[in-house]
Amino acid sequence: MLWDWNYTFEILPELARAALVTIEATLIGFILAATLGLALAILRMAKNPAISISATVFVEFIRSTPLLIQIFFLFFVFPHFGITLSGFTAGVLALGVHYGAYCSEVYRAGFENIPRSQWEAALALNLGIVDTFRSIIIPQAIPPVIPALGNYLIALFKETPLLSAIAVLELMQTAKILGSESFRYTEPITLVGLFFLVMSLVSAALVRLVETWLGRVGRRV
Repeated sequence: MLWDWNYTFEILPELARAALVTIEATLIGFILAATLGLALAILRMAKNPAISISATVFVEFIRSTPLLIQIFFLFFVFPHFGITLSGFTAGVLALGVHYGAYCSEVYRAGFENIPRSQWEAALALNLGIVDTFRSIIIPQAIPPVIPALGNYLIALFKETPLLSAIAVLELMQTAKILGSESFRYTEPITLVGLFFLVMSLVSAALVRLVETWLGRVGRRV
């Protein structure tokens, strides 16, 4: 039988529990990526060459190496330096750092689109660097880059199956275990594919809603 509905309903609860792990990894990873990306973008604009060059080298290094290698490095190599991370922590940290490097480019593009007059006005008002970014630059730079950040959120979500390489029981790893136990892979793999499809579509819709809401708020201001 190509599709067994009884088996499908039997494995649904276990896949649902694994889906929570996938969603948790996605949310924590993206929060880390968005925060780290913003910090890196600001550091790359620093007037101190040592700081800006170091941030640029870090971003380019992370972007130029595969995510899977970074996951392996955090999980298998860090213990040799006395830093032992659980599979989930290493995986989420790798996702956050990897996509943080990409998010930094998105933020940097947003900052570069701010008219020079805005920076000069902040300088004329004698605002500090923190107040300048918090009150003037970031509120103008973030809304236009929300679609790009949303794309990285969806991309990060679809990369979570890589965590199965370090035995994190996320959705894909659970589906493979179920398939190996029953020798039926059609149902679990199909359900995983449908889950990723639905969640990606929902995420894209939410990103569009946030973009629309920010556009309305901007027009009111």
